[in-house]
Amino acid sequence: MTSSRLLLVFSALCIALIASWPAGWARDRAGDAASASTSTPAPDFTGIDHWFNSQPLSLKDLHGKVTLVEFWTHECINCVHVVPHTQALYQQYAKDGLVVVGVHTPEYDEERELPGVASAIRQLGITYPVAVDNGYATWNAYGNRFWPALYLIDQNGKIVYSHYGEGNYEQTEARVRQLLGKA
Repeated sequence: MTSSRLLLVFSALCIALIASWPAGWARDRAGDAASASTSTPAPDFTGIDHWFNSQPLSLKDLHGKVTLVEFWTHECINCVHVVPHTQALYQQYAKDGLVVVGVHTPEYDEERELPGVASAIRQLGITYPVAVDNGYATWNAYGNRFWPALYLIDQNGKIVYSHYGEGNYEQTEARVRQLLGKA
């Protein structure tokens, strides 16, 4: 292959990557727009190694309740920033039927250790149930790719909202209120 032809192939590949990647990334980051229009059944909590603050839960147990699933890990600074907002939602709306389940999925090997997870739960003041997903089974069932990630599940077990990263706290609360009939 001549160098000009190789350059042409390389240029075409670069253009294709540039054209497709940002749109896909923006769609993935938007999360709430995509899932709000097409609610899908929420996967159950699978492959959980340990539960903190609760006996093991299943979505069948939570049918009829609004459930917020938060994927986090204790060494992720963005997760640490989101936890107080999630805890506040839990404290404000648990009496109205909101269930929050934190799914601790480790990014680093040392985050797999249960004493470290327990310590983080205490330090962060987390009182809602936390499932330890060291094998990424629940993470993969949700098709999740980000820390932190929130998935809001309606009373019928459908994911109706998601958000990745920090922020959107007011929108998340508005969706919770709407599902609880508090809007």
